[in-house]
Amino acid sequence: MVLTPAERIRAAEEAVRELKEALDRVGVVFPSLDVERVSAAGTYGLPLVDLGRCNLDTALRLAAVLHERAHP
Repeated sequence: MVLTPAERIRAAEEAVRELKEALDRVGVVFPSLDVERVSAAGTYGLPLVDLGRCNLDTALRLAAVLHERAHP
């Protein structure tokens, strides 16, 4: 199935929304989390999600959450 450019962008935006909500539920915020617009404009594959940069506290919080989930 080939997605139109609009469908590709909507799919990527939905993925970003779901990821933001999931991270928010565990107290992790990536301020620059977004759709990587250059990849969204292309026609090959699905757009990329840009996790962006985060500060040390965010990186450590994410590591702690992942560790907790891996070792309940």
